[in-house]
Amino acid sequence: MARRALANHHRGERRHTALTARLASELSAVQRQPREEPADMDALAKAFADLSDGYREVLSLADWEGMSIAEIAVVLGCSANAVRIRLHRARRRLARALSVDPPRRAARTQVPEGDSA
Repeated sequence: MARRALANHHRGERRHTALTARLASELSAVQRQPREEPADMDALAKAFADLSDGYREVLSLADWEGMSIAEIAVVLGCSANAVRIRLHRARRRLARALSVDPPRRAARTQVPEGDSA
C-alpha cells in the first residue's frame, strides 16, 4: 500500500514538473503575442476557492492531474461511481458559480405509461 502511495506521489511530481515546463513554454509564446481579451482568472480562482474541500480535490485530480475515474477512486478510497457523482456535482457547482451552463447529456425521451416507444 505504501509503495503504491509513493509511486502515485512520484507520478504526480513528474506530471507536475512536465506541466510546469509545458506551461512555461506556452506562457513565453503567449507573452510574445498581443493579447486579444484577458480571461477572467480571478473569477475562476474565487469560484474554485469557494468550493468545498472534497469538490476541489476531485476537480484537481481529474482536471489538473489528469487522473482517470478509476485512479481517483483508488486515491480517495471510494467507488468509481461515487467519483463520477462527486465530479459531476463539483463541475456543476463551479459552472453555476461562474454563471456558465454545464455541459449536459442528451435528454432521454419520456414515454407516457401505457404507450410504447
